[in-house]
Amino acid sequence: MKLITSPNKKCAAQRGCAAFTLAEVLAALLFLAIVIPTAVEALHVASLAGEVAARKGVAARIADRVLSESLVTTNWTSGNQSGTVTEGFLDFKWRLTSETWPEDPMQLLTAEVTFSAQGKEYSVKLSTLANQQMATQPTTTMNSQK
Repeated sequence: MKLITSPNKKCAAQRGCAAFTLAEVLAALLFLAIVIPTAVEALHVASLAGEVAARKGVAARIADRVLSESLVTTNWTSGNQSGTVTEGFLDFKWRLTSETWPEDPMQLLTAEVTFSAQGKEYSVKLSTLANQQMATQPTTTMNSQK
């Protein structure tokens, strides 16, 4: 009986047969040169989206508060207003504008809050209608005595 040896066994014993070819190494480097910048850019976009979403939530809350306070105090009749609110270490600039609503004797109040995220400016706008007659009429109270 004769023992047959395969060429793979012979090649495995030698060190030169277990290496990658130059073409395989260049193909792997080309693949990495494409994948790594794409993955880094995807992480950057995801980070920006998360940061903007979180700050938009805060900005919407600030705009809602500005609208609510101006409706309660009826100071929206005195013209445009603006200010800055600091939440943590972030500054949110707000501006309240009032314009005539074309269909009814009402005013369109708009609160716009601007903020920055990673060097870019973003804004959130909230609007509501306010009855101008209610703001100009004095409030009357009735006391009932028994």
